[in-house]
Amino acid sequence: MAGRTTEDDPELAYRHARVARRLASRVGIVREAAGLAAYHAGEWAEALAELRAARRLMAGDDSYLPVMADCERGLGRPERALDLIKSAEAEGLDPMGRVELRIVESGVRRDLGQQDAAVVTLQIPELRDRRLRPWSARLFYAYADALAEAGREEEASDWFARAAAADRDGDTDAAERYAELEGLHILDTVEPEDEEQADEPVAESADDAAIADEIAEPAAPEGGEPAAVAFVPVEAEDAQAVEHVPGDATAIEFKPADPRAEDEGPSQEDGVPKAPAVFLEPTTEEAGDTPRPSTDES
Repeated sequence: MAGRTTEDDPELAYRHARVARRLASRVGIVREAAGLAAYHAGEWAEALAELRAARRLMAGDDSYLPVMADCERGLGRPERALDLIKSAEAEGLDPMGRVELRIVESGVRRDLGQQDAAVVTLQIPELRDRRLRPWSARLFYAYADALAEAGREEEASDWFARAAAADRDGDTDAAERYAELEGLHILDTVEPEDEEQADEPVAESADDAAIADEIAEPAAPEGGEPAAVAFVPVEAEDAQAVEHVPGDATAIEFKPADPRAEDEGPSQEDGVPKAPAVFLEPTTEEAGDTPRPSTDES
């Protein structure tokens, strides 16, 4: 139950986990669940204690190190967080764990006022990976956030756009952050009443079918549907009055890497990470209306 309710109701999940802990306090998986539930509920001290206990009971499992370091950060102890990040145990983490640890370290550097160091911390090979990985959206978002905090808004905008395209489950607010930096307004093209009737079958006339064919979205590339986010520029005073016009919207597509380049090693020229081969390319909703602008892949 703690696992089922963590995302929607962290406090309820935490209460479930505490009951489980009372019933089976010497079972490692129970202490792990209690620690993670406490972490999501913002109970940093309790989460840290539970995860330490879980490590002892589960033969020194180090997979919790990123969460434990983040708890130290939440408790206002950045030096202790850095000690965990630089510990010998951290070197044995899997790729996902190492990326999460770097994201936490970047946050710690920002807490210490080291904005440039926070950016450099995330310039790791995974940032230039040519394939989408489970951590891509979070890593792109963290890098964009660090760039924005360092005052590098143009670069931050580009990486927020990449994060939005990679975040196919909508776990981050990358699209909103991108729109804010670019002065764009995100269009909600679904009316409330349409949402209620979305699952109801609707009879389609011949005219409806013809119109639908005209405005149909481009076919998705092999390997899955591209994540698209529609934006239109608006004046600040007219932001609430914008109406959706398909021809005005700009779609940002996430493009898969060239398979022939997948096995090439990461490039690192001048210490600045290259953009991953999966890149964002602005395109118009209706082909032929406007020339397709080129995108700098570097």
